[in-house]
Amino acid sequence: MENQENKQNILLKKKLFGRISYLTIIGLVIGAFGGYLYYSQVGCVSGTCAITSNPWMSTAWGGAFGYLAFDMFDKKKPKED
Repeated sequence: MENQENKQNILLKKKLFGRISYLTIIGLVIGAFGGYLYYSQVGCVSGTCAITSNPWMSTAWGGAFGYLAFDMFDKKKPKED
């Protein structure tokens, strides 16, 4: 019984984490760092800018762009029928 539960846990982890490549995670981290760096260096002094006046929004958008940019270079496996 315990061995079967262990196998199911391993399969679940492979399903969840097997789809995300290291390249996209690196892109997410670099993009988030770049977004925060943009906020701290350029930012928006008046506070009326929706993205650059808030460090959380700037970091989130930077992470999204980093993920998309690095995901372009990730080789996708062809789907099997």
